[in-house]
Amino acid sequence: MREALDLAASAAAWGDVPIGAVVVGPEGDVVGRGANVRERDHDPAGHAEVVALRAAALARGEWRLTGCTLVVTLEPCTMCAGAAVLARVDRVVFAAYDDKAGAVGSLWDVVRDRRLNHRPEVLGGVLAEESTALLDDFFTHHRS
Repeated sequence: MREALDLAASAAAWGDVPIGAVVVGPEGDVVGRGANVRERDHDPAGHAEVVALRAAALARGEWRLTGCTLVVTLEPCTMCAGAAVLARVDRVVFAAYDDKAGAVGSLWDVVRDRRLNHRPEVLGGVLAEESTALLDDFFTHHRS
């Protein structure tokens, strides 16, 4: 999570919402990294989770990320939760909860939907205070 927080800070430096993500492989090595790039790249799908999942798939040479863990600084939205399910990650670990758009338990619960063929484990609240502080600082300065 510390590496994801560092990536989040880099996103803020180029004007994106500070969200970072890493994909940890089965052996505990980081196989994908991502930060929000929506503003920088003018990409509506440029969420940190999608960037990290794409990097991990490329590094592993396959789209199925079985055995991997997605670690992200903010509870994934519906798009990112869906991407985690479709990538077949084993678990999703996130820092801050997102009451406005979270799709891993807060507003929706995409990853635990029994109608889907894959349901990763979930662990939320890991270093939530640090992530929340980054987000609060960004929006305080961004809105002023």
